[in-house]
Amino acid sequence: MAIRILVVDADPTVQRALGHALAQAGYEVLASGEGGEALRIVRSDRPAMVLVAANLPGIDGFTVVNRLRMEDGPSTHTPAILLLPENEAEARGKALRSGADDYLVKPFHPAELMARMRSLLARYKPDEQFNPPTPSRTAHVIPAAPQAPRRREPARVVIFYGAKGGVGTTTIAINAAIALHKELGRRVCLIDANLQFGDHRVFLDLGLDRMSVVDLATAQGLDIDLIQQVLVKHESGIELLLAPPSPETAELVTQDHLPNIISLMASEFDYIIVDIDKRLDEVNLRIMDAADAIYVVMTADLPCLKNVRLVLETIGHLGYSADKVKLILNRCNAFTGINVKNAESALKRQIDFQIINEYRSAIGALNSGAPFMYTKSDSILGKNVLDFVKDMEKDFAEHPQPARTPR
Repeated sequence: MAIRILVVDADPTVQRALGHALAQAGYEVLASGEGGEALRIVRSDRPAMVLVAANLPGIDGFTVVNRLRMEDGPSTHTPAILLLPENEAEARGKALRSGADDYLVKPFHPAELMARMRSLLARYKPDEQFNPPTPSRTAHVIPAAPQAPRRREPARVVIFYGAKGGVGTTTIAINAAIALHKELGRRVCLIDANLQFGDHRVFLDLGLDRMSVVDLATAQGLDIDLIQQVLVKHESGIELLLAPPSPETAELVTQDHLPNIISLMASEFDYIIVDIDKRLDEVNLRIMDAADAIYVVMTADLPCLKNVRLVLETIGHLGYSADKVKLILNRCNAFTGINVKNAESALKRQIDFQIINEYRSAIGALNSGAPFMYTKSDSILGKNVLDFVKDMEKDFAEHPQPARTPR
């Protein structure tokens, strides 16, 4: 029996083109041009997958997917791929938050659509729905490489922590990781530890079908071979451990999981870069225990300075050495009325690194899903980030960190 696919697009031309391509591939095609009708078809005909355009009249595609997820039962899951009209970060993020399993930006090649469909259909077979996926050698999993001799020195574990939202923590973490690998030849793993609302999938234009830390947290046994299968290799050369694709699965990752994963990976990498959210909960504090350095990212405005002071006080009370905590002033040349000297005076300590404000490079990279250190490393911002990672390496060489001890 042919697998049934529902195509939802208000443009009849797109409907026909997708319908023809799917029929040629052996699928049975259902079609709709409106969100409400599409939901009724899902309930009555139970398609194996839904391909839905984001920009539908009335009930849009994001809402369609969200309602599908609300109607999913404990043993049912209808895979959905959102078709986006433009490659914009806001739309990609909205697609992920809606509960879509993946997204594609129009126009796309039919071969790419078929590949993503096959991956999702294999993942959500009727007799395997909602069982935790086990790593397999698919197109989206990095096979374990032949074992290389283990490093004598463990990886340097570096945390990037944002004093408040919107200061550019994720941008700096991603581009610093790429700079370490691309410009300095280091082997780098980047971990998205913002477990509920991680943005690395959006910033790096990765789909929801990539495996995540949840696949490790729910596995029966954890070892380096399993971790290697779950890591995603970005085209820049860095390896990624992604955050869960949906917020509700974040609670499956406990305070012990990431420290254990970092410990197992320490002999495989030169650097493990961890991008965490701003909560100082037990999960994040355990990651901080495992770190060699904590880089607090800030901007020169009063709300951020207030947060930085509180963060520094809290970290100090927890017993971390002052040398372990570094301050990065992002957008240092942006006019805010507070200069570097004023900020240092308010904080009663020196700012360790400064990253310039280069709006065009940063926003262009975000909207395209291509980090500037990968595509425009010779830009002013790229050179500044490279200088930062060189200074970071020099700082590690001159001030080796003491052995980590838990709180």
